[in-house]
Amino acid sequence: MDESFGKKEKLKSKVLIDKLFAEGQTVKKYPLLLVYTRLQNPSEKVNKVGVSVSKRNFKRAVDRIKIKRLMREVFRKNKYLVTSNLTHNYAVMLIYTGREVWSYADLSRNGEELLKRFVAQEKMKEHEKDPL
Repeated sequence: MDESFGKKEKLKSKVLIDKLFAEGQTVKKYPLLLVYTRLQNPSEKVNKVGVSVSKRNFKRAVDRIKIKRLMREVFRKNKYLVTSNLTHNYAVMLIYTGREVWSYADLSRNGEELLKRFVAQEKMKEHEKDPL
């Protein structure tokens, strides 16, 4: 399985980010919040992912950067859950809502659970739209 997190997978478009926060759905697993929306006509067949840490909760940039690196690593290691189980592509923003820096092991466990919830929620929506 491809465990890279390349340039094409990064969420950079301001238009897409604005749409994500205006129309997106959420999934929570403390300390992470996942906001997502389906990409209508993706140019590449990849999911677009961004990470965010509040400056209000972490004043020091080194803390914010460390958490962002951990979150990207958690997604990179567990992105197979999304790519192998869902047929559509999504724009996803991972937001860190905690007020203390978590260890990688704890963050990884919660991040994996968050992605599993996301996949389950989307599969349920696909089954509601396409009944046999």
